[in-house]
Amino acid sequence: GTNPGRHNIFDFLDRDRRTYLPVLSSTHIGKLEQFLKLGKFRIPLKAPVIRLLRKSKPFWSILGEHDIWSTILRVPITFPPDRFRGAQLSAMSVPDLLGTQGTFLLYTDRPAGAKFKEGGLRFPLEFTGDRADAAIEGPENMFLEDNPPLKVPFTITRDREKQRAKVELNGTVLELEPGKLSDWVTVTFGAVPGVKVSGITRMMVTEMDEHFSLYLTPLNIDPDKPAMPISHPSYYATYLAKKVGSYSTLGLAEDTWALNEDVIDDGTFLQQAYDIDRERQEMFFSSLDRLREGCVVCVFDATDRIQHMFWRYIEDGHPADLGTNGRSNGDHRDAIEKLYRHNDVLVGKVLERVKPDDLLLVISDHGFSSFRRGVNLNAWLLENGYLTLKDGADGGAEWLRDVDWAKTKAYALGLTGMFLNLQGRESQGTVAPGEEAARLKAEIIGKLNGLRDDEKDEVGINEVFDTAVLYDGPYTQNAPDLLIGYNAGYRTSWDCATGVVSAPLFENNVKAWSGDHCIDPRLVPGVFFSNFEVDAEDPALIDIAPTALHLFGVEPPKHMEGKILFQTKSAEAAPAPQHA
Repeated sequence: GTNPGRHNIFDFLDRDRRTYLPVLSSTHIGKLEQFLKLGKFRIPLKAPVIRLLRKSKPFWSILGEHDIWSTILRVPITFPPDRFRGAQLSAMSVPDLLGTQGTFLLYTDRPAGAKFKEGGLRFPLEFTGDRADAAIEGPENMFLEDNPPLKVPFTITRDREKQRAKVELNGTVLELEPGKLSDWVTVTFGAVPGVKVSGITRMMVTEMDEHFSLYLTPLNIDPDKPAMPISHPSYYATYLAKKVGSYSTLGLAEDTWALNEDVIDDGTFLQQAYDIDRERQEMFFSSLDRLREGCVVCVFDATDRIQHMFWRYIEDGHPADLGTNGRSNGDHRDAIEKLYRHNDVLVGKVLERVKPDDLLLVISDHGFSSFRRGVNLNAWLLENGYLTLKDGADGGAEWLRDVDWAKTKAYALGLTGMFLNLQGRESQGTVAPGEEAARLKAEIIGKLNGLRDDEKDEVGINEVFDTAVLYDGPYTQNAPDLLIGYNAGYRTSWDCATGVVSAPLFENNVKAWSGDHCIDPRLVPGVFFSNFEVDAEDPALIDIAPTALHLFGVEPPKHMEGKILFQTKSAEAAPAPQHA
C-alpha cells in the first residue's frame, strides 16, 4: 500500500556501496563466521542470518493482528517468510541449494564450449562403453575447512538401441527417455555424520545419438525437508508437500535460463510451466476450500514466464524468432493465447466456488511488451564521459569490474536504475551531494530523454525519471537516482544487466526471453478484474492493501497511500465480504 520509498524494494538488484558489486535487493543471506573446531570438522556456533529487506508491514500481518487469517501463496518478496496469524509459502528470491537464483546442470560428452552466460553449469562426461560416472555438486560443506562442495555420485548407463538411459542415484534407479522430463527426484547430500541436506530436481536426456547430454533443473530446496526457512509456520512447506507431493520452491521456478541457452526446447519449458501451475492450483484450491473467513492470495506465474519466453512468436520480424531452423519447430507459436485460455478456465473454477458475499480479485502488477533491442547504458555513460575504465581495461569484464571508480560519475545497475557515484554514499564517490548531484541528474536526463536508435530510426528511451521527485519515505536514499523509461521494444541489454561496458549501445535481442515489462510503466499497465463493482477511478496496485484492510473493518495505517476501492458493502448491496 505504499510507494517504494516506504517499503525499500526498488529493483531485483541493488549494489554493495563498498564494492559496487550487485546484491539481491530483497534478502540478505549472511555467512557463517564463528566455528568450534573438532578434529577435521568445524561446528557452527551460530546460524547464518537470513533477513528480509522489505520494510513496512504487509496487509496480511495487519489483518493477523486483528485475528483475521490469511493464506499467502508465492507472493514475491516474502523470503524469509513473515510471521503472522496465517500461513505463507515464500516465492521470489528463494534460492536453490547452490545459493543462486537458479542454476541448471548439464552433463554432456560434447566437446567443451564457452561457459553459459546465464544460470547454468556444464560438467563433462566420459563414457566407458555405455557407462559414465559423474557427481551432482551441491551446496558448500560448512563443516569442513575451505567449504568444499557437497557431492552425490551417480552413474549413467545408456542404451542407444532402445533410446533409454538408466540413472542410479542415492540408491534409486531412474529410467529416462530422451525428451521427457522425470518427476521430482530427491537428492540427499551427506555433510557430516547425522547431518544431511536434501534437494529436489528433475532430469531429462536431451540427446542420445552421436553425443549424450543429461539436463537437471536447478536443485530446489526440498519442501519436505527445507534447508532454509521457506514457509510460515515452518512446517507449512512440509504440510503442502504431504498434501500435493513434491513441488518447486525456487523463487523463479521455471527454468528460463536453460531455454535462453538452448539447453532445453520450447516444449520442455512449457511442460515445466504447466506442471508448476498445476502444483500451484492444488495448493490454492486446498487453501480456499479450508477457509471459512479471511483471505487467500495466490500468485500464478505462468502468464509472466510464458510471455517473457514466447513473445518472439507473436511479433513479425522479432530478432529472437529463429523459426524452424532455430530453437523451435514452430509448434508453440500460440503458447501465450493458450495460456490465457487456460487461465480463463482457472478463473471460472474459482467463480464456481465463491459465495455471493465473497470478493474475488484477479490482478497483475504489470502488463507486457516486446523486447527486440537491448540498450547498454554503461556504454552510453562511457561514450559521454560519465564513466571511465581503468588503464588497460577494455570494459569486457562483468559486474563493472573494469570501471575506474575514482573517475566515474554515474553507472547503471539492475534493469531500470542508474546511480550517481555519490560522495559519502558510494565508497569511491566523486559527485558531491546537493547542487552538483542535481545538475548532473538534470544533464543526464536531458541527454537520455528521447534517445534514438539510429539503426532502427526509433526512440529507445521515452523518459528518464528523477526518483527524488517520484518517491518519498524513509528509504528513498536506497533508490536508484534515475529510473529509465524505455520505449516499447527496448530494455536494458543483457550485457548491461551483467555489468559489461564494452558492448554496442543498441543491439538485437536474440534470446528466447523476448518479451519484458521493465520499461516505461505507462506502456505496461496491469489488469484488474473484480466480482464487486469498483467505487474508485483508476484502480492501482498500491490500492490493494488498504482496500483489503477496509473490507475486514480494519483502518488502514497512516503510512499507506493507496485509496479504498470498495466503499459500499458490495456490488448489489450484499453483506460485507467474509472472504477476500
